[in-house]
Amino acid sequence: MLNTLLDISEESTGEFDKTQIERLFLDLFIAGNDTTSAALEWTMAELIHNPERDGLFLELYTMSLPHLDHNSSFYSIARSKVTSTKLPPGPKPFPIIGNLLELVGHKPQKSMAKLANTHGPLMTLKLGQKTTIVISSADLAKEVLQQHDQFFCNHTIPESVVAGNEHEFSLPWLPVSAQWRNLRRICKSHLFANQILDANQNLRRKKVQELLADIHNSSLNGDAVDIGKAAFKTSLNLLSNTIFSVDLADPNSATGRELSKLVHSILEVGSRPNLADYFPVLKKVDFQGIWRQMTIYFGKMIDLFSSIISQWLLQSKTFGSIRNNDMLDTLFHISEEKSTGEIDKTQIERLFVDLFLAGNDTTSATLEWAMAELLYNPEVLTKAKAELKQIIGKGNAVVESDIDCSLYLQAIVKETFRDASIWENPNSFKPERFMGSEIDVKGRNFELIPFGAGRRMCPGLPLALRMLHLMLGSLIHTFDWKVEGGFKPKDIYFEEKFGLTFQKAEPLRAIPIMV
Repeated sequence: MLNTLLDISEESTGEFDKTQIERLFLDLFIAGNDTTSAALEWTMAELIHNPERDGLFLELYTMSLPHLDHNSSFYSIARSKVTSTKLPPGPKPFPIIGNLLELVGHKPQKSMAKLANTHGPLMTLKLGQKTTIVISSADLAKEVLQQHDQFFCNHTIPESVVAGNEHEFSLPWLPVSAQWRNLRRICKSHLFANQILDANQNLRRKKVQELLADIHNSSLNGDAVDIGKAAFKTSLNLLSNTIFSVDLADPNSATGRELSKLVHSILEVGSRPNLADYFPVLKKVDFQGIWRQMTIYFGKMIDLFSSIISQWLLQSKTFGSIRNNDMLDTLFHISEEKSTGEIDKTQIERLFVDLFLAGNDTTSATLEWAMAELLYNPEVLTKAKAELKQIIGKGNAVVESDIDCSLYLQAIVKETFRDASIWENPNSFKPERFMGSEIDVKGRNFELIPFGAGRRMCPGLPLALRMLHLMLGSLIHTFDWKVEGGFKPKDIYFEEKFGLTFQKAEPLRAIPIMV
């Protein structure tokens, strides 16, 4: 903590001098020492007096973290609300800071994986003043997320989320309640149902064709393509057209540039370790500036969506206006029907925030990792191209209805999500391990749950899978690829950088060649 405070004092975000640091430490020791021991004594007295309540009550949230060599490894993290002597094993914590030093560095996910290898698949970490239970096995994840889902379905709320009041409206952060069930039902029945996505698939097909046209121009000029940036732009337009029939990644659109900037800013600031999450006494200080920045960014994003919705409402009242059959159109028709549950303008705005933050960066990052694996393993790329050529035919465009028939393409996506702790030879990219297997990513098979499982499973999974397979299949089928700069596939750098989503540390740049 001292090192962090000294680093902050050197930044221009606000003055924080040696005297203030000394006073803050005085507050921490006075406020956090006697109160903690007294609370522990009272709690133990209550547990002894009420033996039927002797147990650990947990709030649990899940997250996907990559293992060594960027393979995804599933962890469930639980925070205790009541101190218990029956905690799983774990590294011995230091006073005050707990095990935070165990996770120091730019890759805490790897540090956590190493700790799990030492202490087992059920591990206790003390992160500041928060007791945290880490789950890193498929069997335990199934027990928590399926068999005991009703006890572990609510999330611990980070301060960066509270800053934007997301915990009061946002589907990922709302407690299981009537409001949460209503939003979940609307997503499942009206936004992400297969018949709805089938009806607006032409919007996504058009955006992918625009992506291919841009890459074709790069091919003619012999220019390399930044796969991550191209995927992000297309994902943004796929989402924005599916949601409200507008291009938001248009370089000529001020609204699009602003939204793209806000998405990046929220994901970047939200991924920073926030000391207020580990030391509640620091909540009102905000000396890292995270609360202030997130309040500004969330406010700007809400204002942007409010403006888009107002324009849509104005156009919808115009005589002769035609329904777009996009999500916004669907949501406003739902808001007028009492039978399906009410959803107002504020909830629609917040839902759009969820969709853009959760559905854009994740899709583009996954596609970049998949393309990196295909370039690194040219024999897999050749096999995928052969499958698509047989199903679709040379010169024909990939459409969403082709995905169900493209089993090897589906296996490539599953292999990109593989868990290194479960599969044999996890560092070898072998989609064949999923061929003939009934394992999917829809929350039924806990060996592969990149979208989560149980009642908190990602509701946008049907759209995400369509977008990912459509873009990846189109890139594979339409072009041959070679690594930029004359490098060999084995020279591709596979290190990741830590964040809310795991991006490649070095962007993947490849030269397209027309087939």
